[in-house]
Amino acid sequence: MIKIEQIHHVAYRCKDAKETVNFYKKYLNMDLLVCIAEDKVPSTKEPDPYMHVFLDAGAGNILAFFEITGSPEMGRDLNTPLWVQHIAFRVKDSEALLSAKKDLEQKGLDVLGVTEHGIIRSIYFFDPNGHRIELTCVTGTQEQMAYLKKIAPDMLEEWSQTKRPPRQAAWLHEQEFLKK
Repeated sequence: MIKIEQIHHVAYRCKDAKETVNFYKKYLNMDLLVCIAEDKVPSTKEPDPYMHVFLDAGAGNILAFFEITGSPEMGRDLNTPLWVQHIAFRVKDSEALLSAKKDLEQKGLDVLGVTEHGIIRSIYFFDPNGHRIELTCVTGTQEQMAYLKKIAPDMLEEWSQTKRPPRQAAWLHEQEFLKK
């Protein structure tokens, strides 16, 4: 049986590796851990020069980016709304979230939020590659999280059959249970 210990890294494409590293250092205090640059893709042997950078996202988590030269300029999936694909980072608490929002705005970033999600509170902004970034803190109780875990399979099954919000539980933002 496979037992995952943690995510080692998540990799995204970037337009400019140096600009991306500088952004994450300046705005999110992430240190550059490793750079790998090659002329061929190790797994497929395809000729495609790249720079692969790895950033310290805290607690053993790594955020990575590829700048590649052998493909057209990066874009995004135009069939997917901007808010869907994002990278979310957890901060300690609401105070840390508000402090981060203030700091990011003072550094010139447009920040959306604070947005209440019932069990988390979040702010949003974009990196120079167009990737949406979320900073979030957990506000839900252990009881709320246990309840949501319990109803998740039924919600998923109903969604799978109807493609509408499930009857047995309103979406997270509207649940009276979570507002207690």
